[in-house]
Order: sequence, then structure tokens, then C-alpha cells
Amino acid sequence: MKKTISLLLGVIFILSCFTAAFADAAPAGFGEYKHVFIIGIDGLGASFEKVDSPNFDRIFADNAYRYNAHTEYITTSAQNWGAILTGVPYDVHGMTNDTTDIRKPKRTSESDNNTIFYYTRQAMPDAKLLSLSHWLNINHGIIESDIGVSMVNRLSDPMIADAVCGAIQFNHVPELMFVQLDDVDHAAHTYGGFSDEYYAAAEKADDYLGMIYDVIEAKGLMKDSLFIVVADHGETAGGHGGQTVEESSALLAVAGHSVNKTVLGEEVRNRDVASIALHALGIEQPDHFESTVPEGLFGESREKTVEKPLEASVDTLWHNFLYSFVRFANIIVGLFDFIQL
Repeated sequence: MKKTISLLLGVIFILSCFTAAFADAAPAGFGEYKHVFIIGIDGLGASFEKVDSPNFDRIFADNAYRYNAHTEYITTSAQNWGAILTGVPYDVHGMTNDTTDIRKPKRTSESDNNTIFYYTRQAMPDAKLLSLSHWLNINHGIIESDIGVSMVNRLSDPMIADAVCGAIQFNHVPELMFVQLDDVDHAAHTYGGFSDEYYAAAEKADDYLGMIYDVIEAKGLMKDSLFIVVADHGETAGGHGGQTVEESSALLAVAGHSVNKTVLGEEVRNRDVASIALHALGIEQPDHFESTVPEGLFGESREKTVEKPLEASVDTLWHNFLYSFVRFANIIVGLFDFIQL
């Protein structure tokens, strides 16, 4: 009898050790997602909390977010988009608006501090990788040009949003997608960071978020996709680039089947997106990364409650006309793209 009890206790001990080891090897959220969609909105700082954002509210009400995640100390675009995509601070990756300019050489995999696209390609040689950007510097001077990332540039946010939706609708679904919308920052530069025009552009960005998320959901992809929204920096009445609280605060939000319903901690940074994306795809982040998966972000998989899309706020015929026009423009411009989705 004693031998039997001892044997059972031994088996239980071994199983508990195995379970603990397995838990350590597969932390919550690691490798649980087939697709990661990152929607970057330039200049969307903590003031986004003040605007009417029905799409953001319904998508992230049951997920994780923070309106004022920390940005890089220098609150300009390349420094922050570079950090978001490489997982290191700007004084490490060294990118600026000037070094990433289209008049400078393209960035390649031989550059220091590779992006999450590079590490995804290394781990998944056959993965589809896609970047769609309004600001040309991202696809030219931040993301590597020689690792098979399909790159789409458009000169308006409506065309970017339509290109994203079109790619998904036509089953060009990548394992990793990055999208950059620029009109919010443009409004801040033109009219000021606390202007009516700035807030109107932020509300329009919310419309694009809803469009993109609903196409992903309609294709049945959210069951194994992570949906991230992040900003590079905030704004002030006079623009950005300094170190004020308004400039140094940026939106960060994450939605997925195993994302906990939570307000992310005060320590979270926008560059943590790099760690979150690789973690979700099951890719170990490089040792040199200075970003992390926020504590408590992932938990048990569960059914999410996301409300249905709201009715269009504009006349249906006018809305359909505008959408048809943008779609037609995208088709024409797409003829000159030297990429294949």
C-alpha cells in the first residue's frame, strides 16, 4: 500500500513539474494568433479620449487599452515609428525624419536594429507581410526593402483604409500587417493640436478603424487575429517634437480572443507593440529589444462582446458615391504599384 501511495505521489510530482515547465514554455498569448494587424495613427495622443469614438469604444470595451502610453523622448514620427517597429528606443535605432526620407537610400536587412517584419520573415519564411502607409518614410526608410514585404503607399487616409479593406476582402491576408494613417497629424500641423479640425480628423480616424476591423471580423479572422492600434506621439497647440505631457502621450490598444479586459499599466510604452506582435505570433523577441509584453495583457481565451457596426452617419447614396470614387482611384493608382499583394 505504501509503495502504491509513493508511486502515485511520484507520478503527481512529475506531472506537476511537467505542467509547470510547459506553462513556462508557453506564457499566455504566446503563439496563439495567426495574424497581427497593427493600425498606426500618426499624432493620436491622449486627447483622443475627448472625442466621439464609437468604433474604438465598441472594439476595445472588452479588451485592453491606454490613452496615454509613453512615447519616445523625442516626439517626432520617425523616432517613434522606428521604435514601435524595432522594439528599441530612438537613441538606439538612430532613425530620424531626415534619415528615413525618400531621397536617402532604402533601409535593408543589413541595417542595424531590424524591424518585426525581419524577425517574422526569419521565423516564417513563407509568411505574407504587408505594410500600407500614407507617410512615405515608413516603407522607404524604416521597413527593410529586401525581405519580401509588400509595400503600398497612398497619399490619403481614405485610400489607405480602402486598400487595407480591399486586400482583406480579396483574401490577401498577411500574417503581419502594418498600416499608417496620417491625416490626424496633418490636421495638427495645419490647424493646431487642439483645434476643431484636429478633433474632426481624430473622429474620422475612428471611422477608418471601424471599417478595417469590421472587414477583418466579417472574414472570420478575429478568432485568431490580434488587432492593435497605436500612435507615435501626441500633439500640442503648436505641434509636436518636444517633451510635454501632451506630446509624450500616445494611444495604445490591443484586441484579441485572449486579451484581458483591462486598462494597461502606467509604465506601458508605444514601442511595446514590437514585443506584443512577436509574442502573439509565437516568435521569441531578440535579446536586444527594450520593449516588453505588458503585464496582464493576455489571459484565457474567451468569447468577446463587440457591438455591431453603427449606421453610417452620412446619407447612404453620398457615402456609396464617395466609397466608389475612392475604390476607383485606388484601382487606377494600383496600376502603378510595383508590388503584388
